[in-house]
Amino acid sequence: MSGVDDLPGWAALIVSLLLILGSSIVLIGALGLLRLPTFYQRMHGPAITITLGAGCLLIASMVFFTVGQSRLVIHEVIISGFLLMTAPVVSMLIMRAAVYRDLRARKGESGATDGGVYTIGEEEVNSPAPGER
Repeated sequence: MSGVDDLPGWAALIVSLLLILGSSIVLIGALGLLRLPTFYQRMHGPAITITLGAGCLLIASMVFFTVGQSRLVIHEVIISGFLLMTAPVVSMLIMRAAVYRDLRARKGESGATDGGVYTIGEEEVNSPAPGER
């Protein structure tokens, strides 16, 4: 098979719809990264949309190559599994590192204390940060 020219109409429709859906989801995540004001809000756009957008793109690739080679191609399943296991963990670790960084710097206005999970005591907020004494 030489490529897109020999792809059946039903497969081309499925592949193109999945590519459009996946790329628009990734675009929405990128716009969220650009438009949201704080670091903690900016993390949500890419963290949530990367798995769904990349999943649509990988399924489109799987359909394209399965139909094109007339055999089941499942290499994308391994990529999807790796992505689904690592993306949430990496996002969580980045968020936690930012929270601990802001708590150490005593930045109460950064959003690290929103939700009441982490708190900075009043005496800590008014005292200078370590190294500024």
